[in-house]
Amino acid sequence: EVQLVESGGGMVQPGGSLRLSCAASGFTFARFDMSWVRQAPGKGPEWVSTINIGGSNTYYADSVKGRFTISRDNAKSTLYLQMNSLKPEDTALYYCARGRGSYGYTPPRNYWGQGTQVTVSS
Repeated sequence: EVQLVESGGGMVQPGGSLRLSCAASGFTFARFDMSWVRQAPGKGPEWVSTINIGGSNTYYADSVKGRFTISRDNAKSTLYLQMNSLKPEDTALYYCARGRGSYGYTPPRNYWGQGTQVTVSS
């Protein structure tokens, strides 16, 4: 069974940083592209970032480009999202997802984790 467990969320002030982690199991992590997706209450899901299998190619939503960095450690079956210069509009539940995403598209919901809450507020 596919298992994706996010961690590292919390509350930070605008301009602060957080590093999210996603521990994967139940599948061969190194054979899949991986993504981060977020969803704020009352809003639809938003694709944030995707990284290819080898970690050499990364893609970002315009809203986070230049501030967020996606990475992975295949030996540890772990996905990361470094978030800098956080803004209130980044507040959302952040999900690790198996598969690729793009503008207007997220991996199927069945391949998301349970999510970790990120709150950016003063």
